[in-house]
Amino acid sequence: MSGELQPVILGADIGVYALARSFHEQYGVQSVVVAGAALGPVQHSRIVRHEIVADGHDPRQLVDRLLEVARHLPDRRLLLMANSDWLVRVVVQHREELEKFYAVPFLSQELLDQISDKATFAEICDRLGISVPRTIVQDFATGAADVAVDLEFPVIAKAASSADYQDVEFAGKKKVFEIATPAELAWLWGALRGAGFQGRFVVQELVPGDDTQMRSITAYVDSHGEITLLCSAHVLLEEHTPSGLGNPAAMITDRDDAMLDQARTFLAATGYRGFANFDVKVDPRSGQFRFFEVNPRIGRNNYYVTAAGANPTRFVVEDVVEGRSVPPVVVDREVLYAVVPHRLLLRYVRDPQLAARVRRLVKSKAVAHPLSYPGDLSPRRRLYILMALVNQVRKFRKYYPEVTSTGF
Repeated sequence: MSGELQPVILGADIGVYALARSFHEQYGVQSVVVAGAALGPVQHSRIVRHEIVADGHDPRQLVDRLLEVARHLPDRRLLLMANSDWLVRVVVQHREELEKFYAVPFLSQELLDQISDKATFAEICDRLGISVPRTIVQDFATGAADVAVDLEFPVIAKAASSADYQDVEFAGKKKVFEIATPAELAWLWGALRGAGFQGRFVVQELVPGDDTQMRSITAYVDSHGEITLLCSAHVLLEEHTPSGLGNPAAMITDRDDAMLDQARTFLAATGYRGFANFDVKVDPRSGQFRFFEVNPRIGRNNYYVTAAGANPTRFVVEDVVEGRSVPPVVVDREVLYAVVPHRLLLRYVRDPQLAARVRRLVKSKAVAHPLSYPGDLSPRRRLYILMALVNQVRKFRKYYPEVTSTGF
């Protein structure tokens, strides 16, 4: 590939802006963002150029626009990124068309189907000796009777594949459900059937512990199967809105080699390629790492990796655009990543040692907010960031007013 690098990103959320920011910091380039609307995080930005499609949920429209963008930029080295599971699926399913123009750094369709399904992910981890919560599967495609759930309540229920659940609508829909009784579970199964859901749901044992027991891992596996980037973070607080539950809102980058070794095992054994983002919880009863899922992409909160000194765009560009091997990096710089006000965060961090770490990082200015980019702070963006922080306070007051022992 010759010519100037041109990142093209599907989506319009905070993770897409964070990626565009990382590309701009590393290469000084403006990213093309293809979506159904210019949402707040990417609106009024100097570092993105918008390509708006009439229906951002229509895969054909998205792919056609990507092809159109490519035809208008014949001299650029085009790199395609996506930052939600269903958009990754769109790219992988249309890889043959897209690869004529773009570098497409994603895993194979076969592996995507296996690992993006939480039930199959659990089976793979079991086989590799990686601990996962005990998992029971309810399949809605077969018309079968409700599966027997012999777990202690409360339990956790969530779609096996978030891509299958994306467009399902019903009253009370959440990303993750905490189910207190068998009657509540029966209600959920009824609601899903009523909404015409045809996929699988998993019911899992609830691993105790608040948000501070959660961990995040970001990895990049190059086109030769070498794991060139590993970065882990200690989650301090997650989002608690029904649609955002489980997305980290604040974390401290924190190298944990024992946990990273398990991620390495998974990536090597499955023949993984591209970015991966693992959700892990430390079981306070045993200290064991319990792997919940792997997202087949870089992750919504990817900027914590850049903030800690390892801009992830460099790893993918040098690999699939420039065809060069990158010496592997394991990040060990400590930084506080937060999309909530620090004062609000400290209300939820009850562990005195963790709270002291937060204060120390704030005091030393080792902090990052993905939207707060000095190179892109027009008055309208400053206002948006301020309003987003105020909105976080309102959301936590409504959905998670006090810390709980389970994070629900």
